Amino acid sequence: MARRRQLLAAPALIALPAAAETGRELDLLLVLAMDASGSIDQDEFLLQREGYAEALTHPAVLAAIAAKPRGAIGIAVLEWGSPGGSELILDWTVVDGPAAAEALAGRLLAAPRSRQSWNAIGDAIQHASRLLREGPFRAPQLVIDISGDGPDARSLQPAPMARDSAVRQGVVINALAIAGPGTLTRAGERLAEHYRRDVIGGPGAFVIEAESRRDLARALRAKLLREIA
Repeated sequence: MARRRQLLAAPALIALPAAAETGRELDLLLVLAMDASGSIDQDEFLLQREGYAEALTHPAVLAAIAAKPRGAIGIAVLEWGSPGGSELILDWTVVDGPAAAEALAGRLLAAPRSRQSWNAIGDAIQHASRLLREGPFRAPQLVIDISGDGPDARSLQPAPMARDSAVRQGVVINALAIAGPGTLTRAGERLAEHYRRDVIGGPGAFVIEAESRRDLARALRAKLLREIA
């Protein structure tokens, strides 16, 4: 609840510039691509932001980062929805311990929600892939973490094409299906199956399902642990 009050009361915040350690070698570069499309109501938006903030600061996640060879990962956050309109919310930040994780979580909770329509996952993958290629850090693992409650529908570049292009560049794309295992897309397909076929890609890529909106924090933590470890 304290985190939710922080988000609701927070002033507008522009994405901070990347840290000055240009060229630093990290263990992992991770883009968190969060669904802010028209299907995400304010309650789900808050749950998603809070879930990521809690996951980033969880002791198990911090222990997984510390156990990596360099003990440091890079994280950037974007929100997606509109065709060609995904927006960088937080620029590249090094997370190398509890203080850095808490600071990142606080900035995430404070950042205003971007203006999005729906539902361009492919364009979000393109944007995230560009962030990984053009960012200030280097790492042997490049990961895009997509969370969403609906299928790709309006991308300028369809999700399978954007996915295949990113994978050819060494990127792994994982996904969280927020809608839950019993929810079907308009085509009568489980959202998780749509993500498995059209969104995820690369060695070891996976989909995790949130059993309900209230299950988001657990699902996000499990996904981050799996991506880091």
